[in-house]
Amino acid sequence: MRIVPAKPSDLPKLLAFREEAAAWLTELGSDQWRRPYPADRLLAAIEAGVVFMVRDGADTAATITLTPEAEAGLWTDAELAEPSMFINKLTVARTHAGHDLGGRLLDWAGDRAYRAKATWLRLDAWTTNQPLQAYYLRHGFHHIRTVLEGGAINGGPGVSGWLAQRRTCPADHGLLDRTPTPSAVPIPAPTAS
Repeated sequence: MRIVPAKPSDLPKLLAFREEAAAWLTELGSDQWRRPYPADRLLAAIEAGVVFMVRDGADTAATITLTPEAEAGLWTDAELAEPSMFINKLTVARTHAGHDLGGRLLDWAGDRAYRAKATWLRLDAWTTNQPLQAYYLRHGFHHIRTVLEGGAINGGPGVSGWLAQRRTCPADHGLLDRTPTPSAVPIPAPTAS
């Protein structure tokens, strides 16, 4: 399997991929991803070069978004001052489930973040999806806090406010990496007090 940057022509596939994942989550009793994801936002992320796809031959096996930009309102200024990369929209096709492809993608993301000089690999998970939270804990993430609706910093979202992180490090993820060399993550300037 190889990991490649998504292209604008992948947009319909990625939107369908998300719908498939949302339907599966609904079957499991989760309210995660019930609202359709805005196509224009996904296209902007693709064009920014932060959306990646795992290909298994001609099939799309998984996708992940890995960005140096945090979701607004979730992380403190002190946390944002630390070099970090953020995982979003990690999705594995049902046809490829059960083989820990998601875990391999987390390792790939940690390796890529390490090569980008980030200290932390961070994520925010759906607040009510405890099985997903347990999955991330099993893969080395540490729960930082849960930001609930109304408790977000600067008015950020509350539905995806379970925050976790793990240190970046080199990893043997077993994916054929066909992505460009990552740029170093920007270090924010200290805020004036």
